[in-house]
Amino acid sequence: MKPALRSNHLPLQHKQMPYTHKQYLALSIPLTISAVSTPLLGAVDTAVVGHLPDPAFIGGVAIGSLIFNTLYWLLGFLRMSTSGFTAQAYGANQTEQIMLHFVRPLLFSILFGVIMVVCQYPIREMALWLMDSSPAVEKQAGIYFDIRIWGAPFALMNYAILGWLLGLSKVRQALFLQIGMNVLNILLDVLFVLVLHMGVKGVGLASLIAEVTAVMLGFLIIYRSASLNLKLVSWAKVVEKAPLIQMIKMNRDLFIRTICLLSVFGLFTAQGARMGETMLAANAILLQIQFMMAYLFDGMANGSSILIGRSIGEKNRALYQRVIKLSAYWGFIVSVLISVSFFWLGEFIVSLFTSIPEVHHMALDYQLWLCLFPLVVFWGLQLNGIFSGATEAGPIRDSLIISLLVYLTASWLLIPWYGNHGLWAAFILFSLARSIVLGLYVPRIGKKIEIG
Repeated sequence: MKPALRSNHLPLQHKQMPYTHKQYLALSIPLTISAVSTPLLGAVDTAVVGHLPDPAFIGGVAIGSLIFNTLYWLLGFLRMSTSGFTAQAYGANQTEQIMLHFVRPLLFSILFGVIMVVCQYPIREMALWLMDSSPAVEKQAGIYFDIRIWGAPFALMNYAILGWLLGLSKVRQALFLQIGMNVLNILLDVLFVLVLHMGVKGVGLASLIAEVTAVMLGFLIIYRSASLNLKLVSWAKVVEKAPLIQMIKMNRDLFIRTICLLSVFGLFTAQGARMGETMLAANAILLQIQFMMAYLFDGMANGSSILIGRSIGEKNRALYQRVIKLSAYWGFIVSVLISVSFFWLGEFIVSLFTSIPEVHHMALDYQLWLCLFPLVVFWGLQLNGIFSGATEAGPIRDSLIISLLVYLTASWLLIPWYGNHGLWAAFILFSLARSIVLGLYVPRIGKKIEIG
């Protein structure tokens, strides 16, 4: 008889009990707070070096951060897949599988992290060559990179830890871990840069210490909750072919999805840059606001992912149908609130990003496109969480490939006629395509409950 998990996570929902709006929000709101803490960290990094005398410090941190954000974003599937597989195993009360769904991605995290450390020199040189910045900025970016690269295994291990905790619905622990890491990073930023005057080196060191500390704290949380019993895990089961292939296939599809996303944002930035520096700056500000909007949907998407995974593990069709409805309802409500808020507060929000009059005015010329963004993208972002929880990454991959083709076609047709308005129209059509294409795949998850 398998030993039961001792846990303080949310209880399994009985099949006859509907999942309420209150329960859904209680799961989603903490996850949203956790997600929003990530862009806040980037803002603090920029702010502390912004008090240094040389603007090269800001550029160095910006480029260094972009390198790591891209590397880690490409490997973000480690968290998404871990959460989905763990939630399904938890719903089915498969104790051994729960352990295996932690050990496998943890080993992959260490492997990818070590590869980054070993290959740090070519990664750094290639990245700096692609950025094509000034020698002074490259020097500072190199200093930042050379320190933070040693945290790569820990940053990726943290993905596996967070994904596993979320899969078990240990929301408070995951929230504490994520926010704790970011708060520590912010405090160390201030100490190293503004008090000890360590410059860019201090920013990189703060991130490294925070990433290492987060992993140590994560293992402590897991150990104290007694949720992990490695005695139940055999190496033969860890390297078992079928589940390894299943995990690799899902991670491969999520990797392709991320490549498509990066391609769209890269093309968008490059196409805007051809329209002049002012246009490039205005688009950069609006894209940052767009990222903030997307982060606000992350909490609900992660909450939906957990519940969909649980419903599949339990073979609980009632819970599955309820989660779909709650995701659509609250996704739409939040999208309207975000859209209306930006319509009324757009001028103030843009002013927080720039004090240059021409950039400020140009950004506001395209404000309405960003008001449309939450309304067309919310369902695609919600479904991204839902399909992740179902460990159905194929539709996520397909939706991004199709949406990328929509973007390429729309930008080719519209930019010559409408300039930057055409560029933003293409981006909105890309976001709408994500929602439509993924929506067509929804019945597949219901069949998985019946078959599984």
